[in-house]
Amino acid sequence: MIDSEKIKKEFPIFKEHPHLVYLDSTATSLKPQSVIDKITEYYREYSANIFRGVYDISERATAEYEETRGVIKEFINAFYEEEIVFTRNTTESINLFVNGIRDTFKEGDEIVTTVTEHHSNFVPWQQLAKNHTLKFTVIQNEEVHHINLHVTKKTKVLAITHTSNVLGTVNPIKEIIQEARRMNPNIIILVDGAQAVPHTQVDIQELGCDAFVFSSHKMLGPTGVGVLWVKKNLLEKLAPYQFGGDMIRSVSIEETQFADLPHRFEAGTPHISGVIALKEAIRYLEKVGLARIHRHEVGLAQLCYDTLKSTFREKILLIGPPKRESGIVAFVMKDVHAHDVAQLLNEDGIAVRAGHHCTMPLHTQLGIEASVRASFYLYNSKEDVKKLIMSLQKALHVFNQMK
Repeated sequence: MIDSEKIKKEFPIFKEHPHLVYLDSTATSLKPQSVIDKITEYYREYSANIFRGVYDISERATAEYEETRGVIKEFINAFYEEEIVFTRNTTESINLFVNGIRDTFKEGDEIVTTVTEHHSNFVPWQQLAKNHTLKFTVIQNEEVHHINLHVTKKTKVLAITHTSNVLGTVNPIKEIIQEARRMNPNIIILVDGAQAVPHTQVDIQELGCDAFVFSSHKMLGPTGVGVLWVKKNLLEKLAPYQFGGDMIRSVSIEETQFADLPHRFEAGTPHISGVIALKEAIRYLEKVGLARIHRHEVGLAQLCYDTLKSTFREKILLIGPPKRESGIVAFVMKDVHAHDVAQLLNEDGIAVRAGHHCTMPLHTQLGIEASVRASFYLYNSKEDVKKLIMSLQKALHVFNQMK
């Protein structure tokens, strides 16, 4: 088991807020001291631009930056470092990919996605379909595991999440991809791994997808850094997303030659310190052990789910299946708006997320406007679950008095 109290000592935010119960890691994770130190190390010791200097601190910055690419290659089991593109976040990674393949579609082609997707993996495909007269098929929640029923020879792209940021379900991605390819060997498959990579070991070779995306800030790393992995033979065919510095080999008045992979997709000065610090976040996760982290947070989520159900009974609507597969628990307190619940929890130092969590189609299908989401990570404990339940009881009492 993970000693969450020991872990907390490595996260300086708990020194500033010793009574904080942070249950919003699905939105963004907290940062350990080692990651913060790596950021300040860059600005203190070698704060120079990358790829542009033959002087020592620039060369060190470049080496540190590129080392992260190698660390990610091993972390997700990619074949080549040049398959890994740095972006600002998962959203930009998906938009880069959509932009890169948009001119390969022809009228009548189909894009398949699911109602459980984050808007980042829904809206870009929806707009592409709308602007290019494509068929846009949205698989309903109860049908996600039967994806083969919706893939045809006309299906060009399947875009699917690895782990739902509301339901907490982990899709059987490997099996879904195998079935989709059986139906259509030429299908292109993108997996949104933003909620998977921070919590479980991901092997993209085993999954068999064509593209995989995730964000640094959800896995103990800095904000402003995203990762797009694409199979090399497909990435070579993608059109550049942005134009300008660093993504060129040569420029003349007549034409421009673009740089080799992956730099043709990384125009301009990137978030250098953030990319450099991301490798420290990965090393921290590997030191603790992703399998241990997964068991720990799922155990807490299951305890939370079961306790909510037994304590509040008909007064609460729990979202997702009874058996927890991730550290996520979303719910609705009947007759109380999610934002009101979150505000009262905040008075007890408990941080949860309230709203539609960038999954409006899913909430519409569920027949709810908004939900409260508690998400657990390696720095949470059973005591946090207890505090959440007690605070919810107090909140419910307050609202009952107001009736």
